[in-house]
Amino acid sequence: MLHFADSLTFSGRKVVAAWAALPFPALAGSSLPDALSAHQDVPWKLLSSWKEQKVSSCFAQSVVLRGISQEKAPRSPLHSCESPEQVLQHYLHTQFPGAFSTSHVLQQPCHTQPPFPQFFSPLLTRRGFLQDRAQGSSSAGVGSSPVLAALQSCPGLHWLLAGLCRELRPRRWGGSCTAGLEQDDVQEALEELRTLAQCYETGSGADGSEDEADSD
Repeated sequence: MLHFADSLTFSGRKVVAAWAALPFPALAGSSLPDALSAHQDVPWKLLSSWKEQKVSSCFAQSVVLRGISQEKAPRSPLHSCESPEQVLQHYLHTQFPGAFSTSHVLQQPCHTQPPFPQFFSPLLTRRGFLQDRAQGSSSAGVGSSPVLAALQSCPGLHWLLAGLCRELRPRRWGGSCTAGLEQDDVQEALEELRTLAQCYETGSGADGSEDEADSD
């Protein structure tokens, strides 16, 4: 995983964010172009811990989609792509123009039999696709699901790293120093973290509030 994340980071960046849509919201019988065209924004959810829940740009990303049919009819630019990989690449370039994107499409879905936690909506079929109405009161029968997942180097990571800088403000150093860490070591680590956060700034909407918080 370390080497995989390294392949997505450059210009001093070392951190990537994790995203996933499990299940990927697709109607039963829908093709890959149909499923992607139904979402104006990428339907994944953030798994990393920062408050920003929508990312409109990124520096680099690796995306994997599995469990969606490649059947299609020529009705849109996505439908005209010759392979599922081209469909996903076209979609990613539309959503994140200028970003370095790698993508993989696997035909096999993600298996979700026990002991996989059964947190699914009753609107899902046994294969994890959406349907108009629930069949039964439990989703315990979901045995597989289509999934869209990504690791992404994106500007939003600036806020995650800047938040860590605020948490490490000087008045909180006392416990660290009594635990065997020197104050100079803590200061050096804080400066490295601040420098890393600055690597994710894009020049628009940059906020220096973390510097004010660190000076408390």
